[in-house]
This record gives sequence, structure tokens and C-alpha cells, in this order.
Amino acid sequence: MTITAEYGADALTETDDHSRDIERQIGNTPLLSFRRVTRGLPASVRIFAKAEWQNPGGSVKDRAAYYIIRGAEADGRLRPGKTILDSTSGNTGIAYAMIAAAKGYRVKLLLPENVSPERVAILRAYDVDLVFTDPLEGSDGALQAVRELALREPERYFYADQYNNPANIRAHYEGTGREIWRQTRGQATHFVAGLGTSGTLMGTGRRLKECDPAVTIVSVEPDSPFHGLEGLKHMNSAIQPGIFQRGFADRRLSVRTEEAHAMALRLAREEGYLVGISAAAAMVGALRVAEGLAERERPGTVVTLFPDNAYKYLSEAFWRG
Repeated sequence: MTITAEYGADALTETDDHSRDIERQIGNTPLLSFRRVTRGLPASVRIFAKAEWQNPGGSVKDRAAYYIIRGAEADGRLRPGKTILDSTSGNTGIAYAMIAAAKGYRVKLLLPENVSPERVAILRAYDVDLVFTDPLEGSDGALQAVRELALREPERYFYADQYNNPANIRAHYEGTGREIWRQTRGQATHFVAGLGTSGTLMGTGRRLKECDPAVTIVSVEPDSPFHGLEGLKHMNSAIQPGIFQRGFADRRLSVRTEEAHAMALRLAREEGYLVGISAAAAMVGALRVAEGLAERERPGTVVTLFPDNAYKYLSEAFWRG
């Protein structure tokens, strides 16, 4: 069963007719349910996941990118002639590129050299100016480099700064969290999300807590600094985003890269959902939460979020396992 999104008042819109066709497609993604991966759970414990690849840019990052760009236009930080600048592991950059193309802006991105070749190909298709950073430094290396560039040429760039921009949180507070509450008919008891910029967890979690303070917010992150969960941060060893509040989540879970790879294969082969690696990690966390509820004989509706599908990761060897 899929719980279909309701389109209408909560859909993101834009008054600029030139870009409205793309921007009004952002958000209101459907909830997915599961049959085989969750077969061991009692009927009283359910798991749902937001299918964020149905955003026009193919990922959850469309939400934050839209809010960041819209906010910067409104307050004058972004205007014709300025280039949008940020660091990214791929998905946010693709979202910037898509929206910028519709609006007529240029985009320059700094990203680790080891991001998936599929993401690089997409960014090149959008004619983005790419600067690659040391792969061993990961997303933190790209972040440090982009900060230096933004300081050197502030008049040339609008530095979107997704890790510290409150618009990142607002996108999920006003959109994702509201959608989940409506789509579950107010029955969500747990929200599970991976930590990258942390905007999804912080914004969605705040909205859900306002709807019901009893909702449990669960963060998922890699189990070590050296991992293969692209897009996620090991917060104890990484540069922490300014929008992240460590004590916000009620529970913190760590996931091994191998667990996420195995889950990605299960979701594809048992459910028909071909999802990205961070999505698979989120599902590992959601299943862990649901199994805990079942062991304690407690009912619950666990909602997680699949940031993207697998199309940007299919060059990775584990898919042949």
C-alpha cells in the first residue's frame, strides 16, 4: 500500500511564472509501505517512508535548496549577476542547479573528488562550475574550501551555506513534517532520519513535536568516521553544522556501511524500491526502532525518509552482491 500525497494548499509555489512549473513540484511526496522487509513485525507496528526521489531534482534536497534560494532572493542576497556557491556531496548541488537553471542563475560547487560519477555527470549536464576537493577530507574538506572562496569574493557569490542556513530547517518544518502528520492522519509515533546537514531531522522533528510532544525523534549516523554512507556525517568526528542541535534527538542510532548495503539490496529485491545508500541506512534504523516496539509489545507508526533512489549509486560494487 502507498499512502498518496494530497496536493493543494501545502504545495510549495513560486510567483515567478518562468520557474513555477518546476518549483511547484517540490514536496508532497508519497509515503511508502512495506511487506517483506517488515514481515516479522506485528500488525500494530508499522513503518512508512517518504519517497523523496519523486521531487523534480530526484532528492529531498530540492526542498532545502528551494527555500534557501527563495529566501535569498527575498532579502536581496541573491540577485541577477550573482553565482550560487556552496559545497555538496551531490544532491543539494543538483537541486541548486535545477532551480538555478529555471531562474537564470549560474552555480559553482565544491565537492569531494570521490562522489559518485553519476552525480558528477548530472551536474555537468546542468553546466555547473565544479571544483573537486581532496577525497580523503570528505564533505568537511569541501566545506572548508568553499568558506575560504566565499570570504575572498563576497560580491561575486551568494554563498548558500546549507550547513548553517536556517532555511534548510524551515523547508522541513513547513513542508516535510506537516506532510507526514497529515499523511499518517496524526498517528506517527516515531520519526527516523539520517544526519547530513541535519536539516531534515531538525525541521521535521520540530513540526512533529509541535503536533504531538510524545513523538520520538531518532537520528541515524555512520558508526565511524570512515564510512561509505555518502551524504551522512559521523557527527563526533565531523565539522558539525550550525543548524544541528545535538540534544534534539530523543535517540541516536549508528549504522554500519555493510548494514546499509545489505538493506539497499533487500529493499530492491524484496520490495521493489531501488533506493540510495543513506535511504537504506535510514531503513536499518527504522526497522531497529520498530523491532524494539514489537519486543516491548507496544504499538507504533514509525516514519522515515528515503532521501533519493539508487540511480546515482549504481556504479558501486555492492549492487552486484
